[in-house]
Amino acid sequence: MQTTSAPTTASSTSPSRRGRPLKVGFQLPEIEYVARWPELLAMTRTAEAVGFDSVWVGDHLLYRSPGEEARGPWEAWSVLAALAATTTRIELGPLVAATSFHNPALLAKKAATIDEISGGRLILGLGAGWNEVEYRAYGFPFDHRISRFEEAFTIIRTLLADRAIDFDGRYFQARDCELVPRGPRPGGPPLLIGSSGERMLRITMPHADAWNAWYATTGNEPAGVRPLREQVDAACLEVGRDPASVARTVAVFVRLPGGGARVEGDYSDRHVKPLDGSAGPERLAAELRAYAAEGIGHVQLVLDPITEASIAALAPMLELLDAR
Repeated sequence: MQTTSAPTTASSTSPSRRGRPLKVGFQLPEIEYVARWPELLAMTRTAEAVGFDSVWVGDHLLYRSPGEEARGPWEAWSVLAALAATTTRIELGPLVAATSFHNPALLAKKAATIDEISGGRLILGLGAGWNEVEYRAYGFPFDHRISRFEEAFTIIRTLLADRAIDFDGRYFQARDCELVPRGPRPGGPPLLIGSSGERMLRITMPHADAWNAWYATTGNEPAGVRPLREQVDAACLEVGRDPASVARTVAVFVRLPGGGARVEGDYSDRHVKPLDGSAGPERLAAELRAYAAEGIGHVQLVLDPITEASIAALAPMLELLDAR
């Protein structure tokens, strides 16, 4: 297998431009309701205007559970391209892209193209996927997901960093493949890995710029970060990487007034206590500062309800974070 050079410094690892203790992003609606494109655009533009640092899109295709109506989001990469073309400052990315859903060389091509459209604002979130329903429905193999991810990750990161690869694997091939033209950043967009599995960390920590945990993994509390942070630190040391060179990011579930009926795709989410947004901006800002104190440099807020009004209502919290 061809290897890459050391990763370049990622925008996701850099301090917020406003001096706040950590970057604050949000996830657009996925299956909470059918949000039409004008709503998605309005939410993102409002978030950009009030000072959010990033916007995230779930890369899923279909959720279906016994006794429940089938639900699905819009195709993630089409939405990301549209957002890249219609915003100017806010970072954007998939949270996270399931490499199983894409030819890996073509995924690298998509990432470079969206990074170009956005002027270098893409954060490339990558993972192995988990929801067997959508794999079966859309015809993607569900077996050997980590082994498939390892090959896909090799192709994606090498093309983005080095422009070319000649790869013949068990699951994927990219023979004499070149990525031209290049995007705006010589090393490609920063790579964010959405997994805390030991094998996934061993595969990705030599090359990843950032790591992410979903809120159910932390219990939606700053105190839940430490054991995961230590796990990532250990994985970095095992592969000879300075742990400080990998940014730490987590999703945080926030319930605002009018929430309470959020539809989750993963049943493990359904018993997690949300952060109470009705307690006021001071409480929310203090909670995010607590995440920063645990080494988190970027959070993705999962809002209930997720509407343009909810996003606008968080402006005072962002102002308090900027004021430290």
